[in-house]
Amino acid sequence: MTLHIKNMVCDRCIMVVRQQLENLGLGVSDITLGTVEVHPEPGEDQLDRLASALKLLGFELINKDKDKLVERIKTIIIELVHHSDLSEPNMNIMRVIADRLNREYAYLSRLFSENEDITIEKFIIQQKVEKVKELLEYGDLNLNEIAYKMGYSSSAHLSAQFKNITGLSPSQYRAAEKQERKPLDKI
Repeated sequence: MTLHIKNMVCDRCIMVVRQQLENLGLGVSDITLGTVEVHPEPGEDQLDRLASALKLLGFELINKDKDKLVERIKTIIIELVHHSDLSEPNMNIMRVIADRLNREYAYLSRLFSENEDITIEKFIIQQKVEKVKELLEYGDLNLNEIAYKMGYSSSAHLSAQFKNITGLSPSQYRAAEKQERKPLDKI
């Protein structure tokens, strides 16, 4: 049985969800961000206990097909922005989402906007800004290198989007005493 779980955004999330499933006596045959293949098929009581345990940890079981699709879109975006090389030639996040989900992008975009009250494009920008914050904090790359790595056409374009979202320029953010980052599941 495949379970869909909201707010799984990293490897630690996978580890925590696996642990909760195993605590309920369920085996995990495959687990990725947002989805888990379990065996044997859980009973209603097990699903209720799992839902309660996951909710305490900031996760949520997803039941509706549209909600599952929206969560899958988020997972793909997080995976691409935080774990892929966006500087690859012809990297188009929107096309990747449509291809992976085998759906028209226009439909996915409309569904996402209706459920999340934000466009996919704005969600992508917010994710990119959070990744840029992380890269700025590391201090290993200059702004031009970060812009290239994140798939921006220029450091000016990155700076404009960054300031629009955070209210600070990248250099102001880097120089700030307290740098504020958002957890990926809160974006």
